[in-house]
Amino acid sequence: MGSFSKIHSLGSIEAYLPSIMNNKPNRTTENLEVMYRHQETVKLFASKNDAEIWAAFNRGDEMAFNYLFRIYTPLLFRYGCQFRVEQHLVQDAIQNLFIYLRRKRGALSEVHSIKGYLFRSLQRELLKQIKLDQNKVRLGDFELEGLFPIQTSVENTLIESEVTEEQEKMLKVGMENLTPRQRQAILLLYEEGMSYKEIAEIMDFSEAKSARKLVYRALATLRSLMTGDQQKK
Repeated sequence: MGSFSKIHSLGSIEAYLPSIMNNKPNRTTENLEVMYRHQETVKLFASKNDAEIWAAFNRGDEMAFNYLFRIYTPLLFRYGCQFRVEQHLVQDAIQNLFIYLRRKRGALSEVHSIKGYLFRSLQRELLKQIKLDQNKVRLGDFELEGLFPIQTSVENTLIESEVTEEQEKMLKVGMENLTPRQRQAILLLYEEGMSYKEIAEIMDFSEAKSARKLVYRALATLRSLMTGDQQKK
């Protein structure tokens, strides 16, 4: 995909990226009007499935493009920050991605999971920016080391409502002992709510069962570590 220069006609992308990612839009009259139009756009596409929304965007529907940009930019930003790169690099990668998609409208293939498609595209763009090996489509654990630290919200999702503080600490330690790809799979499943099929596509697995096995092994590792620690005491 590469890097793209700023395009005057796409100035709105650059202008609105910070406010969307921070969820703190400037309350000027102009921006309030934009927010209203955004709400109307969300209502318009709320009843449509991903394939329909993507098809509308690919046909050149400007409202569909605005919907995709507004809805998915915060999610992409959160996911991109898991790569432990500076925020401005994540912003640049997201901007590059949407500029690319806008340029390619009319020639894009069908998409049935917009979130999965965008996550995978952003991942590739980010890995180019942080200068990992561009010739490797599939990433090894060594290359991913330090990525996907797993935020507290994921840990809270995995933990039952009533656990001791000690058990929560054990789980956090267990997370740190997972491989980077296991952490990534856990994040996509529990934080992003993705299906195993979507996870497989993002992580370049040929089948959904490979993603399922990766998650099961990660959970088994966590259970083993926590059980082992409890037995020692």
